[in-house]
Amino acid sequence: MGKFELMALPYAQEALEPVISKETIGFHHGKHLAGYVNNLNGLLEGSPLAGLSLEEIVLRAEGGMLNNAGQILNHNLYFGQFCAPKADSKPVGKLAEAIDHQFGSFEVFKEEFQKKGATLFGSGWVWLSAEKDGKLVITQEPNAANPVQKGLKPLLTFDVWEHAYYLDYQNRRPDHLAALWQIINWEIIEQRYV
Repeated sequence: MGKFELMALPYAQEALEPVISKETIGFHHGKHLAGYVNNLNGLLEGSPLAGLSLEEIVLRAEGGMLNNAGQILNHNLYFGQFCAPKADSKPVGKLAEAIDHQFGSFEVFKEEFQKKGATLFGSGWVWLSAEKDGKLVITQEPNAANPVQKGLKPLLTFDVWEHAYYLDYQNRRPDHLAALWQIINWEIIEQRYV
């Protein structure tokens, strides 16, 4: 595995506007995520965890190494799930069926997901994940935690650290969460699910 590298964005920095500004992407991806990558590479030098995958490091590490590895894993999934804004963006395939079956409708799911993101105290992430049997769960994960630590398969995440939205939304976290649905690439989320 060697040294970790900053993920390349699968879209232009301005592609997510007006939901997420080019300026926010520049800071969030180019500074915050880059910092976590650099920190983790420094911490891994001479470590018995050097050479492991990011998920394996998240499952085994502690302290600063866990925080940096967790943030890289989380951000890679986060930045990899977006596309240019679409007003009627909705889940597809088996994931859409599972959401309807478990939550009653996509609208009910969205409400619950946004509520969990808005009510997470402090910094962290709200996740839609799958259990081994395919059952969906929404979890709040503080700081750099990831659902893989609970044996879950992460599918969709909203970053509720202030650096993810403050330039565009100031302290209006719920507004940011409500806007993110427009830029979710549900085909990616479906691929993660099946």
